[in-house]
Amino acid sequence: MASATATFGGGCFWCIEAPFKELAGVSSAVSGYAGGDVADPSYKEVCSGTTGHAEVVQVEYDPDKISYGDLLEVFVTVHDPTQLNRQGPDVGTQYRSAIFTHDDDQQDAAEAFIAELDASDAYDDEIVTEVEPLETFYRAEEHHQDYYEKNPSQAYCSMHIPPKLDKVREQFADRLREQSVH
Repeated sequence: MASATATFGGGCFWCIEAPFKELAGVSSAVSGYAGGDVADPSYKEVCSGTTGHAEVVQVEYDPDKISYGDLLEVFVTVHDPTQLNRQGPDVGTQYRSAIFTHDDDQQDAAEAFIAELDASDAYDDEIVTEVEPLETFYRAEEHHQDYYEKNPSQAYCSMHIPPKLDKVREQFADRLREQSVH
């Protein structure tokens, strides 16, 4: 299996990890931090908004089964790319919309995708998603990994994640893992 990596920040990492894990060709989705200037930050430090990091999900995928373009489409479906430094109730730069690219091809593809979305008037407001090269990814603490799977009835999760899963299941039914089809 060929393998590639993509990294996305779209609000709370729990909210984007779960939808990406639904996709055929995705071998893992790991919650973590990127884009800041503090080495190996903790969740508490990132939540303080002082480290410069965004909560992100790093997706390992097989480009023969799902394209980077497909991942970009899912990314803008599961969060609002027009909200500056927030997603829903989560406010701060740590919740910014960001695509952290792994190479020049991803950088070009992400920039073109955002430009195309802006030109299409798909959103009423301007897209504020940052596109920048990934410098360092820090894996979040273990209790943040697979958080929704482990805590589906936790109030925040049960309110915010099912609508995102429903959108992915509806709009990307042809790209889901077999066990994700409901």
